[in-house]
Amino acid sequence: MHQQTEVAVFGGGCFWCLAAVYGEVRGVTRVEAGYTGGKVPDPSYEQVCTGETGHAEVVRLEFDPAIISYHDLLEIFFTLHDPTTLNRQGNDVGTQYRSVIHYQSSTQESVARKVVAEMAGVWDAPIVTQLAPAAVFYPAEECHQNYVEQHPLQGYCALVVVPKVEKFRAMYAGRLK
Repeated sequence: MHQQTEVAVFGGGCFWCLAAVYGEVRGVTRVEAGYTGGKVPDPSYEQVCTGETGHAEVVRLEFDPAIISYHDLLEIFFTLHDPTTLNRQGNDVGTQYRSVIHYQSSTQESVARKVVAEMAGVWDAPIVTQLAPAAVFYPAEECHQNYVEQHPLQGYCALVVVPKVEKFRAMYAGRLK
């Protein structure tokens, strides 16, 4: 049986957080942390962290739309980060932490616009999530892949990422692998 997968690319703060959660979502077959939307080819983590390359930290998801829809992936995305803070998530500040959806097709763009409109009624402040066409995706260095799984006791992971994963598990128990 041939499984048809699609791609979704989201940025919402540190890519470790998004990768840790989406790795547990039933229907997501692959999660890769990386960079997109900038002007420097094949940037390093250190370069992106300066905020000068124009890239956002993102996750590239491969998913089976027969198991989970793009719409549902976006709903999860909007519960994982604050889409009302421009270029910031908590203590992570800079354009590399912007809230962004890189749609891969016109269908994804229209679904994303619909979900942003739905979420506008949920949040108390205006949503600043950018919608942008797909751009070149550069995988992050190997040490950033499955980061939380490898470093669960690291301070940032324990204090920031693990609570987000627990929130996801509580809100979306039916979506767990």
